Amino acid sequence: MFFERFYDTDLAQASYMVGCQKTGECLVIDPVRDIQKYLDKAAEQKLRVTHVTETHIHADYLSGSRELAAATGAKLSLSDEGDADWKYSFGSEKLRHGDTFMVGNIKVEARHTPGHTPESLSFLVTDTPGERAGHVLHRGLRVRGRYRTP
Repeated sequence: MFFERFYDTDLAQASYMVGCQKTGECLVIDPVRDIQKYLDKAAEQKLRVTHVTETHIHADYLSGSRELAAATGAKLSLSDEGDADWKYSFGSEKLRHGDTFMVGNIKVEARHTPGHTPESLSFLVTDTPGERAGHVLHRGLRVRGRYRTP
């Protein structure tokens, strides 16, 4: 599994790239508006951005999720938690607590973790056995709202 943390000191904002090196697919979580850094890193690692998501609605900066999904043809998966005031009006897939999706051989599970905002999601990221032949790796990454731990 490939993992990269991007940190914007001006915005005090972190975003992440998680990739399956076997299949060449990757996910970007919480991209900022300048998407070139993600495109460059994906190319450097021989990955394709196939999925984009956000941990919560970002009112404090301009998200690059729509731009990155449009530039790459990636699926844009966003929270469907929270009340009517906290719903996304865009995105190709809505995520609720317990929903899972695959990025190559990497399983991503959405966890509803309200706090920073009512619709906030955390993501449990797990290598599946197909990622490394003969080995089962379970590295979990929890990403939550403003406070994220790699």
